[in-house]
Amino acid sequence: MVGLDTFKPISDEDPLKHLIHSEAYSVSQEVLDGCNIARNNGGRVIAVGTTATRALESAATSGLLSGNTTLFITPGYQWKMVDVMMTNFHMPKTTLLLLIESFVGKRWRILYQHAIDEKYRMLSFGDAMLLQRQTDTV
Repeated sequence: MVGLDTFKPISDEDPLKHLIHSEAYSVSQEVLDGCNIARNNGGRVIAVGTTATRALESAATSGLLSGNTTLFITPGYQWKMVDVMMTNFHMPKTTLLLLIESFVGKRWRILYQHAIDEKYRMLSFGDAMLLQRQTDTV
């Protein structure tokens, strides 16, 4: 469930010291099983939205299908479930942009510059992007 804190800017000088909000999530056993089957058979897990991404990663990390998560996905996070994500373009200095950076690495800046240059619409009712998770550490 998306709360207003999702969009709250990070005010700490060190973004990793930011206290992330708690967010309720629920992933059915059927969905989790389907994701695991797909990955075990060489398929990819595609999440639509950062909330769905955080829910799937929370379930994969904690082993709990539902609850409240404070999972803070930042650069260096070891992805466990999501391989591809569709999401919109997020505001600077937010936990959502840190999640995007964790997912695609430093190339997020190139993607965002392209979106700005081409006058893409930002935020929740704007344009979307389909991202494949970086698999290297470069």
